[in-house]
Amino acid sequence: MEKKFQIVDHTADIGIICYGKSLQQLFSNAALGLYSLMFNVADIDEQMHRDIRLSAKDRDGLLVDWLNELIYLFDVDRIIFSRFVFNRLNDTSLQAHCFGDTIDAKHQPIKREVKAATYHMLKITQKKNSYQAQVVFDI
Repeated sequence: MEKKFQIVDHTADIGIICYGKSLQQLFSNAALGLYSLMFNVADIDEQMHRDIRLSAKDRDGLLVDWLNELIYLFDVDRIIFSRFVFNRLNDTSLQAHCFGDTIDAKHQPIKREVKAATYHMLKITQKKNSYQAQVVFDI
């Protein structure tokens, strides 16, 4: 099985490096990396879905906005997702159909609170057949 993401320590925060063979896989794995900081992602069922549409000025901004939208949906509606189907994803916009469930803190304890994805040390690289992104989160 290929590596989806890895967690990296940061002085006062925490980060991930995520991987993908496509931009869609990179954005999916970034979301799973984010959620793994907060929960045991293997426990997420697909009981509901939500459509997300975003636009940004560039790919970096879109990744940060994507992760912050997922954090917002968790903070407000207690929803986390385990699967993502991208109907559109380019350097400036995305449209995704996200499958997941609401979180019950009594049955699924939070490992750590993540406040936001940041631009600090943000880097997306594209090689011949793969993508890699580094994201630092404010905790």
